[in-house]
Amino acid sequence: MTADLSTKYLGLDLRSPVVASASPLTGEVDSAVAIARAGAGALVMPSLWEEEVLEEELALNRGLETGSQHFAEALTYFPAVDELLTAADRYCQTLSEIKQAVDVPVIASLNASSAGGWIHYAKELAAAGADALELNLYHVVADPTVDGAEVEARDIATIEKVRAEVGVPLAVKLSPYYASFTNFGVAAVDAGADGLVLFNRFYQPDLDMDTLGVVATIELSSPWELRLPLRWIAILRTKLAADSSLAATSGVHTALDVVKALAVGADVAMMTSAVLRHGPGHINTVITDLSEWLDDHEYVSSDQIRGSMSYRTTDDPASFERAQYYSALHSWATPTNWATPQARR
Repeated sequence: MTADLSTKYLGLDLRSPVVASASPLTGEVDSAVAIARAGAGALVMPSLWEEEVLEEELALNRGLETGSQHFAEALTYFPAVDELLTAADRYCQTLSEIKQAVDVPVIASLNASSAGGWIHYAKELAAAGADALELNLYHVVADPTVDGAEVEARDIATIEKVRAEVGVPLAVKLSPYYASFTNFGVAAVDAGADGLVLFNRFYQPDLDMDTLGVVATIELSSPWELRLPLRWIAILRTKLAADSSLAATSGVHTALDVVKALAVGADVAMMTSAVLRHGPGHINTVITDLSEWLDDHEYVSSDQIRGSMSYRTTDDPASFERAQYYSALHSWATPTNWATPQARR
């Protein structure tokens, strides 16, 4: 017996619940092809950042205006430019090329910083052929006059505006830092999101104490980070409409991680760090192991296990809430070698 791994995500038919999430590998045609050949159900391209587009435009304007304050003729001289491709143009071009090269859904990711930017670039990505859009809601609110309610209202408005302008399926990638996450997750779906991606990993800056500079650092995820998405997917699965999609991301490294994500109610499990560490072929390993696990445990499909350990279906729903903290603290056992006076010397 071979278990059926097919699933639905954002209304799209996927051959497996393992999705390659945004990384440098999903933004290049050759590596995207390798990911698809390894069996991924879909792939999410890296985010198009509005700041990147604006930075290029500002740099061009500075270049064209160089010298104009000193030489009058510079005001009427502009170099001939046959074609100028912006970051958005290049992104859409790559999206189209990947779409032609692979046989799985290609999801475009967008991170904008203005209301107009969200709408403008969402429409461009949809027109370029994206099978779905993932809105990457990422911001750090440093202004003390902006309260949490205003931040949430702004995010919901963004989802509503994009939904009104594009017809392709819409996923929203969220952070876990909303004050009442279940409330916000339900509101995001009500605003037009077809699915939620839990969770966005924020890369924190570090300090170089030799140069006294702020350093951008990237650390790949570890399997323990899956616990946070597992908890919230288990809770949200019972709060959202049955046709709302949920994706687990952060800490998905092995087939067992995928099984856990499915069990709490995820439609797909997204992988980035494991693929970057081991290459696109790791996806095939995970899918093979997933199929074997389902067969060994007599599941005929990934759908059969989905949601079997969600908040409502588990024998101990409280374990996903406050009781889990209490139980975790009381599960600690002090190592015996710490308890002897000789060990403490």
